[in-house]
Amino acid sequence: MKIALDPHMHRHLSLPEICRLTKELGYDYIELSPRPDFMVWWTRPRTYPDAIRSFKKAMKEHDVGLATMQPMYRWSSPYRDEWEMAMDNWKRIIEVAVELDNPLLISEFGRGGSVERSQADRAGLHTPEACENAFWRSMDVLVPILEREGLTLSIEPHPEDWIETMEPAVEIIKTINSPAIKSSYIAPHSFFYGDDLATTIRATKGELVHARVADTFNHKASSELRYIVNPPGSTARVHQHLDMGEGEIDWDVFFKTLHEIGFDGVLSSCVFGWEERAEASNRFMRGEIQRYVDKYWK
Repeated sequence: MKIALDPHMHRHLSLPEICRLTKELGYDYIELSPRPDFMVWWTRPRTYPDAIRSFKKAMKEHDVGLATMQPMYRWSSPYRDEWEMAMDNWKRIIEVAVELDNPLLISEFGRGGSVERSQADRAGLHTPEACENAFWRSMDVLVPILEREGLTLSIEPHPEDWIETMEPAVEIIKTINSPAIKSSYIAPHSFFYGDDLATTIRATKGELVHARVADTFNHKASSELRYIVNPPGSTARVHQHLDMGEGEIDWDVFFKTLHEIGFDGVLSSCVFGWEERAEASNRFMRGEIQRYVDKYWK
């Protein structure tokens, strides 16, 4: 079991400083989420040999490892130019992962084409089927590369993706039928995945290698009025990434079910809601995750 820190709330720090802080907060592993000076959302990684060497040196000095990297590219875009650029970017970030000795990449099934093409979306040109077909084309390109490099790519259905629920997402992963493609479970997205926490976690048995830990409220509760979102009838996919205990996830069910399905992968803290007390939040999360691991993985 690897317990990792997603340092997004500390992104103002350099990567060497992130390594130092990760260790100070009690973590032995980093989950590297997108940041403007290294791995950028939707576009080519902004990294180069000196930056990679500096990052590797700092990890060694502070005795922390890189558990995961989270690239985000438009691999499910139905627009050929966006899809081709996504493939270029994926190939480059795989090279970076190999250089960093990073065994696990994590990502999302994807929302498809960019929001700037909303007129085409309204005309029905941007459909879940078109996004899924683009995703399959991406798998045809990337799976052989990942297998050749010995890397694992773990994917989750994200709110607003062309697929949002867990069971069909796992069926797609099983259909790919490659040791290089596995599943992620993101706890703050639980209420989008399905109606029962234990059932959706059990659906990932045999495929789950990565889980992210943060709390959220149940947007389906109280006649779907747990949140007030304007205008009325908005379909916005609202959720939070809160400290454990601040939302409505049953953490005993979460960790107990992970143990029952034999989970032994990466658990990462991914709280984003409290940047004004980021260090205290991440220290708290480290202790809480360990408490549940000790309780169920005796």
